[in-house]
Amino acid sequence: MRLTEEQLEALETPCIVIDVNQVRQNVRAMQAAVGEAGCALRPHIKTHKMAYFARMQLEAGASGITCAKVSEAEVMADGGIGDIFIAYPQIGSFRIMRCVELAKRVKRLIVGVDTREGAVRLNEEAMRSGTVIEVRLEIDTGAGRTGVPLSDAAALAEEIAGMDGLRLTGIYTFKGLIYKGKTTDDNALAAAEEGELLEQAANALAEAGVNVTEISGGSSPTGVEAARTGKLTEVRPGTYIFKDQLLCCEHVAEPEEIAVRFAVTVVSTPHDSYAVIDGGSKTFPSDIALNTPPFYYKGYAAVEGRPDLTLSRMNEEHGIVTAAGGKTGLKVGDTLLLVPIHVCTAVNMHNYIYLLDGENIEKMKVDARGMVV
Repeated sequence: MRLTEEQLEALETPCIVIDVNQVRQNVRAMQAAVGEAGCALRPHIKTHKMAYFARMQLEAGASGITCAKVSEAEVMADGGIGDIFIAYPQIGSFRIMRCVELAKRVKRLIVGVDTREGAVRLNEEAMRSGTVIEVRLEIDTGAGRTGVPLSDAAALAEEIAGMDGLRLTGIYTFKGLIYKGKTTDDNALAAAEEGELLEQAANALAEAGVNVTEISGGSSPTGVEAARTGKLTEVRPGTYIFKDQLLCCEHVAEPEEIAVRFAVTVVSTPHDSYAVIDGGSKTFPSDIALNTPPFYYKGYAAVEGRPDLTLSRMNEEHGIVTAAGGKTGLKVGDTLLLVPIHVCTAVNMHNYIYLLDGENIEKMKVDARGMVV
């Protein structure tokens, strides 16, 4: 990403800058690849959390969007998005009531369930409100998070299918780069297993008399390959829209395709051996541990154009940049651009981002930032 001096002057650092032209390319590329495989694309908005980008994805051909939280879904609905899948168990009366109310004001709302308890409570509230909620049953295909075990899926599906307030239309999973219960760097192998396991689940449900029409899976590292198995009707990648270092390591992005940068200012240079920038742990995510397998990241973000520099240490408001050669060569007032490791958690730490669209720089609110319910 290249910014002119004038564009840099327009930034209030620390901040995130997004190259809109690159985003458009990323959106079109994923839509084309998934479409060519005869599969629908329902992108997860956890990465951008903004109606602006959700509308861009829909205009490119996405069938709808995916959220993790009902509060995110409400924000997207306020932004004009009418087809939403909340791919997360909605437990707690406060969540369930909000889901039921949201279903009344959007064209289509789908809610994820993975336990009998969750389905019963959702069903009770739906019936109390005189509505029917469309649901999908989550299957655990190896990630070890939420999701009913495959062996129990048919029995739970039968129970859900018998609930008058719910309409079971599909199954879904999140698997990522897992094969036979362990991490793998083979995207196609992980995706092939995902397709096979979801097919097994759908067949088990059908044998129990429960037929589903939608089979949803895939992530940014596996989405295209999962679509190509022909066993899924829909994939739900999220990070692909911006891309990051992690996707590069997972073989589905090139560095030049990363559309996001942090912009920071050097605020102090007490010693030649390090410089202090105006972003710390409240600016840069730290959910990826440094110097650990499989990728052994050296710093919390990569300094663009300066591979010798490392963001090696952070406090809340201070980032410490060190140099492989001993001296950073940085001076107070310098602006640095850094490339995120994991962009999803990065965007959620900022109230606003800057959109770089050609020569124009525009500050825009991150609509669903901090929506955790």
